[in-house]
Amino acid sequence: MPPLSVRPAAWRALAALVWLAGAVAAAELAFPSLSGRVVDGAGLLTPEQRDALDAKLKAHEDRTSDQVVVATVPGLQGTTVEDFANRLFRHWKLGQAKTNNGVLLLVAPTERKVRIEVGYGLEGALTDALSRVVIAGAITPRFKTGDYAGGIAAGLDGILSILDGDAREWQRKPQVREDSVDPGQVAVFVVLFLVVLFVVWRMNRAGRGPGGIVFLPGPGSGGWSGGYSGGSSGGFGGGFSGGGGSSGGGGASGDW
Repeated sequence: MPPLSVRPAAWRALAALVWLAGAVAAAELAFPSLSGRVVDGAGLLTPEQRDALDAKLKAHEDRTSDQVVVATVPGLQGTTVEDFANRLFRHWKLGQAKTNNGVLLLVAPTERKVRIEVGYGLEGALTDALSRVVIAGAITPRFKTGDYAGGIAAGLDGILSILDGDAREWQRKPQVREDSVDPGQVAVFVVLFLVVLFVVWRMNRAGRGPGGIVFLPGPGSGGWSGGYSGGSSGGFGGGFSGGGGSSGGGGASGDW
């Protein structure tokens, strides 16, 4: 055990490492502009496929006000698909401000990850379990064969049918493994959280308290959602943009 006099320096070093890790994780991501209901940054769709999906999503939005958007990205920029999707959803402000009725289907082919991010107001209809079934039953089987357009179209058909109240077909499908948090990640987070609390307590007692609040990323899909840029969304045609909605991390993820 090191001498007692060494411990404050060790704790300060640990606190600095924790702060640095948090700063890196919370670094601003570069998000694409909201140029339409289908933002194909990874170039997975032909113009005809993109237009057909956009028309289907527009018709659904005109009928229900639910705002469903597809985004393909060239990469997740070092973060998780859950974190990227949640922050992109909030950056674009999908759904209506009063009802939070937005849905984002995010595809990251480089990392082979897909995510359905659901706004607060639609979590009761498009549940986490149903989102998992759509991903496992409609999207990833097609992605495994290289049929990205077919997987995206089938996934959107599943999402829209559930939002239209026809969830029975998806509820009858075989159960898929739930998105679960790795117990090891939970343990690491708890230990890290306790360490940081202790460090802050020691610093406060020594009169060197931090000037702000310490935020840590929780294990799960919320991620560092407070770090997104709150800029306005890009325009499209007749002025398409997010309606001011938000998401708390509901939905599901998958890979192939």
